[in-house]
Amino acid sequence: MSKVFVTRQIPQPGLERLKEHVEVEVWPDQDPPPRSMLLERIAGCSGVLTMLSDRVDDEFLDAAGPNLRGVANFAVGYNNIDVAAAKARGVHVGNTPGVLTNATADTAIGLILAAGRCFRPAIHNVEKHQWRNWEPMMFLGQEFEGKTLGIIGMGRIGLTVAKRMRGGWGMRILYTSRSAKLQAGRDLDATHVQLDELLASSDVISLHCPLTEQTRNLIGEKELAKMKPNAVLVNTARGEVIDQMALANALANGQLFAAGLDVTTPEPIAADHPLRDLPNCLILPHIGSATWQARNQMSMMAAVNLLAAMKGTPMPFAVSPA
Repeated sequence: MSKVFVTRQIPQPGLERLKEHVEVEVWPDQDPPPRSMLLERIAGCSGVLTMLSDRVDDEFLDAAGPNLRGVANFAVGYNNIDVAAAKARGVHVGNTPGVLTNATADTAIGLILAAGRCFRPAIHNVEKHQWRNWEPMMFLGQEFEGKTLGIIGMGRIGLTVAKRMRGGWGMRILYTSRSAKLQAGRDLDATHVQLDELLASSDVISLHCPLTEQTRNLIGEKELAKMKPNAVLVNTARGEVIDQMALANALANGQLFAAGLDVTTPEPIAADHPLRDLPNCLILPHIGSATWQARNQMSMMAAVNLLAAMKGTPMPFAVSPA
């Protein structure tokens, strides 16, 4: 019987689908399997259901052996996978696009509001029993009605954030993308601009670009210096898109108002990193897609991807059909 290794606990719908057809082993711990243990457990498997924390490279593929037919990433992104190396060995690679758009967009909007309205220091004030009375100068934040939203990466999630902020707050929309998006221009009166213009003109900047060599450290010291001092920066893309030390310095020096991060590098961010202690930096533990609806669908998509690969048919949600 074919065997699948699942590198973390996932919602039951996907596991139940897999168990109907193959032998399934699930890593039981909260933390990812250590590299040596991962390589040991995948030996002889026909499929592996991976997380973003699992590096799929030649070493991984060698350890799995010739029976491996598919790797299904429990994520939209797949920068943890050497797709070319997998394809060269006839191994199908799949992901879970589309189903986490709403959940991640909602997280980005939540971060915009929470960071812009100083929720982190306000919550800390209550938790530490420092709240004494109503004060007219306490935790003054930003309003977003009619302001400018800059979207870096106008894909599904970026477009959804733009729609909601345009419709709910009447925000003007600027965006960067490899090409102009006709739907964004038509439906949202959004304007395709260069990065420098977006940084200088936006009151809120929300990152939704994939991690590539071109976007690694896309937002660094020079880019942060171009932002408005009242700007709110939000990242639900990948931690590596921001130079985190440069961001910490900019926040500490008042170069921008606040930041909201659902992703960092590494994850978790180092315990002594200065971003952890800044009251104007709100950090979440990568919960962008953490809704029952999104994660249940992701588990099913990953399962059907693996089952298709093991039957020798194309994955329905393929990154690189072999």
